[in-house]
Amino acid sequence: MTNITDSTDEANDICLKMNIMHLLGYIASLLIGVSLGLIGGGGSILTMPVMVYLFGVSPVTATSYSLFVVGSTSLIGAARQYKEGTVNIRMALLFAATSVITVFITRKWLVPVIPEHIATVHGFVITESWLTMVLFAVLMLASSVFMMRNKTLPEGNDMKISFVKLVIYGTGIGLVTGLLGAGGGFLLIPALVLLLHLQMKEAVGTSLLVIALNSLIGFTGNLQDKGMDWRLLVTVTLLAMVGIIAGSYLNRKVPAGKLKRGFGWFVLVMGIYILVREVMAL
Repeated sequence: MTNITDSTDEANDICLKMNIMHLLGYIASLLIGVSLGLIGGGGSILTMPVMVYLFGVSPVTATSYSLFVVGSTSLIGAARQYKEGTVNIRMALLFAATSVITVFITRKWLVPVIPEHIATVHGFVITESWLTMVLFAVLMLASSVFMMRNKTLPEGNDMKISFVKLVIYGTGIGLVTGLLGAGGGFLLIPALVLLLHLQMKEAVGTSLLVIALNSLIGFTGNLQDKGMDWRLLVTVTLLAMVGIIAGSYLNRKVPAGKLKRGFGWFVLVMGIYILVREVMAL
């Protein structure tokens, strides 16, 4: 009788913890959209940890979920920014021409051939899931540095476009998006300013459209996957969409620079946490 009672209590405790984690996940889903609305990026930086640590999704599957959530949310944000005249369609399509192809190829053919057991180093087994989270943590650290720096990017439309650099940047961002499910907003905005010479506000709006194209087209490479939790995907996406509307509103009311640096510190702490957690798991 005691054993049955203990088992019931243990099951109730596990259920309670899961409910709390899921509640935190739904709150964090709002923040995914808020970050996209505020700074034109950062949504995928939150989506991966939310999916893995709060909803219990495997890292590899989470990259696919991230593409859908961030892509759908960014599309809503891009539509709002377009109405305000801060989306350059021509430049977005020019940049996406390379990155979208790279994302699709990566998701369709490269990711499926990566073995789960990649290597064993001094007795430590390096798996695809472990490496995905470590690389994502490194990406978070790089993203946080960009968000916190005070350096102002040079702007202007009077310089020639470097198509070679455009292809290189587009391919690189496509690989990051395809492999890690990250929209690459922190990489996109400097590229749009430095390579395509957009004004900063226009670069933020345009980056949302590029992220939407990259992510959603990349996600189509995983549509044939079975066992996809559409209920979770739709719920998180809808919450993120509410968040991006709130973020777009706050973008007009609150100094974006301070918010960007504050979010950068948060991403830095999260990146360090994930890196330490994954290294300690070896």
